[in-house]
Amino acid sequence: MLKVNNLYYKYEDGTEALNNINLDTSKGKVIGIIGANGSGKSTLFLNIMGILKPNKGSITYNDIPLKYNKAYLREYKKQVNMVFQNPDQQLFYSNIFDDIAFSLRNMGVSEDIIREKVVNALMQVDALDLVDKPIHFLSYGQKKRIAIAGVLVMESSILLLDEPTSGLDPYMTKQMKEIINKISSSKTIIISSHDMDLIYDICDYIYILSKGSIIDEGEKQKVFSEDKLLNEASLTKPWLVRIHEKFNTILFKNEEEFLSYEERKIL
Repeated sequence: MLKVNNLYYKYEDGTEALNNINLDTSKGKVIGIIGANGSGKSTLFLNIMGILKPNKGSITYNDIPLKYNKAYLREYKKQVNMVFQNPDQQLFYSNIFDDIAFSLRNMGVSEDIIREKVVNALMQVDALDLVDKPIHFLSYGQKKRIAIAGVLVMESSILLLDEPTSGLDPYMTKQMKEIINKISSSKTIIISSHDMDLIYDICDYIYILSKGSIIDEGEKQKVFSEDKLLNEASLTKPWLVRIHEKFNTILFKNEEEFLSYEERKIL
């Protein structure tokens, strides 16, 4: 379990980026962090990863405060890991297998186990058929899946996804949603995204960030009913919530539930 406790962070020029942030991963299996550009989402993720150090407050994992020495962070990142918005920030090798195997080889894992873990990671992101392709031949969406596989081999318990559907077409967005649903069965996922439909569809607990502060949190149906706070954070409502409010329909939890209901009406 990971917690962010009364966290403050200022940039070097004195600009306050995060103001008294509290977050608890025990509140959901897939947690959404939503807010406009500049709200502090990426800065919060970098603090959680130990890349940035807060000016005040703490981050704890399994009730142990985060330490900022290399030995601790190396072990911490085996359990808490992150996939960046731009996959090119995480792909360094021209060969897919070698890129995904890199972290395991650094840990001295045997090649037999590495092969097993790489294959398993590629299967989780539906990309086993890409293993022999050069990375520079991959599409942007394929690179995103390989970047996720490169983190999944570590078998971390908490995974941070920064804008996982950014730059993806509708088909690849659907694939990414399926991948996230699949991997959330074995780990806690924290997602930062501008895609409110994605957040509503797959998250069960949500935090709204605005100008570096959390202005609301709760289950998705509750958060997306707060008109004033959503406007303050410059956010729009998911399409399922808009349909519910406009036509006074059932507030469905996700697209699959909505489609199943409509199919039953037709039959």
